[in-house]
Amino acid sequence: MAATRIVSIIGRHNAGKTTLLVALATEFVRRKFRVMTLKHGSHPATLDTEGKDTWRHWQEGKAERVLLEAPGARLLLERIQAESDPVTLARRYLDGADIVLAEGFSSHPLPKIEVHRRQCGPPVFDATRPDAADWIAILSDDASYRAPFPVFRFSDTSWLMTLANMAWDRAQVLGP
Repeated sequence: MAATRIVSIIGRHNAGKTTLLVALATEFVRRKFRVMTLKHGSHPATLDTEGKDTWRHWQEGKAERVLLEAPGARLLLERIQAESDPVTLARRYLDGADIVLAEGFSSHPLPKIEVHRRQCGPPVFDATRPDAADWIAILSDDASYRAPFPVFRFSDTSWLMTLANMAWDRAQVLGP
């Protein structure tokens, strides 16, 4: 089995990170890769509806872990003392992936593809950042934006395959 690769999709709130992640995941699945995803949330996760069984296990029962098995899906909630880094999470929970697409984790040392929309604020990329070399590309709606790496435009129609190739080539390969 080939080693797992990981790349992070970053950007400001509502820039389109999830949309890009889903497009890349779909492209990698089309190529017959085993794709897994990881999302960094900025607020506590919620589960189910208040008063329902799974919610009660988690909220009232204060269980350390709740594993929900349902037709076609499984969901694990686990109480943690501190957040883990994306590489540790991928190794622990996403074993066997050809590629892990991580949404968020912008401060972690991972190869990054940024989604930038002018209405959401300036790009996260800054050439003075110590991790500036981690950027693979930016997908932007700003026709005037330039960077020291490829900048794709939403208006173009051919960026997805190229961006998927770049993500695969530049993804961090997870060792044992």
